[in-house]
Amino acid sequence: MPLMKTDWDVLVEGFLGHLEELKEQGVRFLPVAPQTLAALEALSSKARPLPPPSRTRIDPAPALLLTPEKAQAAVARIEGSPVAPLVPGAANLSAVDQHTRAAAMAELRGRALVCRKCPHLAQSRKNVVFGIGDIHSPLMFVGEAPGADEDAQGEPFVGAAGQLLTRMIRAMGFSRETVYIANILKCRPDTPGQSFGNRKPTAEEMKTCAPYLLEQIGLIQPKVIVALGATAVEGLLGRREGISRLRGHFQDFRGTPVMPTYHPSYLLRSESLAVKRQVWEDMLQVLEKLNVPITEKQRNYFLKASA
Repeated sequence: MPLMKTDWDVLVEGFLGHLEELKEQGVRFLPVAPQTLAALEALSSKARPLPPPSRTRIDPAPALLLTPEKAQAAVARIEGSPVAPLVPGAANLSAVDQHTRAAAMAELRGRALVCRKCPHLAQSRKNVVFGIGDIHSPLMFVGEAPGADEDAQGEPFVGAAGQLLTRMIRAMGFSRETVYIANILKCRPDTPGQSFGNRKPTAEEMKTCAPYLLEQIGLIQPKVIVALGATAVEGLLGRREGISRLRGHFQDFRGTPVMPTYHPSYLLRSESLAVKRQVWEDMLQVLEKLNVPITEKQRNYFLKASA
């Protein structure tokens, strides 16, 4: 009979998964101090026995992957103890080096993977869909919530709408690996009694899950956020105006420009090339805000359709 995973197992898996992402991005070394290893060994022994210590010599390093305080904070969060966030806000992150930021994001990911704040969502989900991409990117996309494909794979925007978003990102001159993609809600909204389809997250669900996204934004510090659809706008800005009225006009989120635009799923349902042109005009504004050069070919996408 297979053993049940503990919260510690899930936290470690999430942390290791993030390290694998850093490896793919070219990061080869993360300095760790001996006291950090000792603290982690003491804490992890509460969950399961550790193998005999390695004889490998560890040199002290001034930059720590995780301090003992952060390790204790991570375990305290899992056990339900109140602990102040490791990343109180973006204002104090200007001098944070990439290794420290990566470690903080990995710790945040670990907390999200074991979250049980919405018991009904935790019970019905297959995976927590944390987010994916470059945590140092100037461009961030925020969607509504995971669908069935995302819930199955644990990655945002992998279904039909996600494939369209990927093509849009490529047309802008970026890739999924060079932007960051996340959702307002990290779990798929449950659909009791339904065999297919999705539902909009409730206001309470969005409020409960918001701290994870806020910490992601605080760590990434994007120069521009693209809000995909009305629910993303509501979750980020608290505004419920129709997306057709808000799209094309930059909004402000704590000093960061936000471009509201239609959700890719809406574009899949609409056969209007004029609507696609509207979304593309929104993306052209995003490129201009980022000071990214725009080619003549890019400026002419869907132009005939809007004439």
